[in-house]
Amino acid sequence: MTQGAGQGPVVRTATLRDFRVPPYAQVPVQSQGQQQPHAQQSTESDHPGSAVPEGEAPDGYTPTARDLPVITRGGPGDTVQVQVDPDEAPAPEGLGPLYVVGDVHGYLDELLAALSEQGLIDAEGQWAAGNARLWFLGDFTDRGPDGIGVIDLVMRLSAEAAAAGGYCKALMGNHELLLLGARRFGDTPVNSGAGTATFQAAWLLNGGQKSDMDRLQDVHLQWMARLDAIELEDGHLLMHSDTTAYLEYGDSIEAVNDTVRETLTRNDADECWDLFRKFTKRFAFRDEGGPQAVRELLSAYGGGRVVHGHSPIPYLLGEVGTEDGEDGARPVVEGPHVYADGLAIAMDGGVTMAGKLLVVELPLHNSTDPGQAI
Repeated sequence: MTQGAGQGPVVRTATLRDFRVPPYAQVPVQSQGQQQPHAQQSTESDHPGSAVPEGEAPDGYTPTARDLPVITRGGPGDTVQVQVDPDEAPAPEGLGPLYVVGDVHGYLDELLAALSEQGLIDAEGQWAAGNARLWFLGDFTDRGPDGIGVIDLVMRLSAEAAAAGGYCKALMGNHELLLLGARRFGDTPVNSGAGTATFQAAWLLNGGQKSDMDRLQDVHLQWMARLDAIELEDGHLLMHSDTTAYLEYGDSIEAVNDTVRETLTRNDADECWDLFRKFTKRFAFRDEGGPQAVRELLSAYGGGRVVHGHSPIPYLLGEVGTEDGEDGARPVVEGPHVYADGLAIAMDGGVTMAGKLLVVELPLHNSTDPGQAI
């Protein structure tokens, strides 16, 4: 496992029995770590990604404990992993196949392995896919050991892919907003609407890694601040978060992206916090009103299907195991999760909870088995 400079032993975020969230949004709070193979024994207090060292909340933050709702199989709002092939737009002339990547969260080794498995990079980690197109759906840092290494890789692949006639691009995730805010505003109080809050405390609470902050350079900050929030590719509406909050920032893709960049440029702590809070919302597409929520986005921005990260597939499916795995209930993710009447594709395989880092070619293929994983 690649580790950030100056870090001690790194362990995965556990598959949580009690998944707690701060009041402003449903964001996982890191708990006891599950030890990785070949990693030295580590306690929660010395794990560099511990959200609340020694069980104490960071200074300047007053979270409210709240369970993250999950659904169980068999209910009226249930969803299954299926393969569906909707009408997709053809690839632009001169460009190759389209790939998307779910949340990485600092797991550089897993990312390299997943990209290599799809033939997108070679054994040396160089771009090997010619004119292919690769989109990252955001959340490059926090919780995992080497978020800055992930950003450096994506930036390098962007240059190599362009030189080969393809491209590698990335979207803004809520953790990019969180890291930008922690660096810019630190312990400056913000109007959270749910008690005292600061970007620094929220970043720590959500798996912020000291090694990432220590290695963060201006080039990384500038790159993150310029990322688009939403894009349309081959009939797929790509976004990080499974929320309709994007509609509050513009009635077109261009307007949303411009508004997000302008908000970050103004450098107002309260405005940036509100942006982070809204892009941290989740589960808009999951239950009975999910298909209609997706249709609202597609009506505004185009496309035939939403592709998002942000909400781990095990939680969308209600497959929640325990920290020690005694009951054998582990996150089982074989591929993307198609739901909301086939209108939404979830791409966060739950790599931080021993799930899978997903790199998938779009469009998906047909399957007659509605329970089959992609």
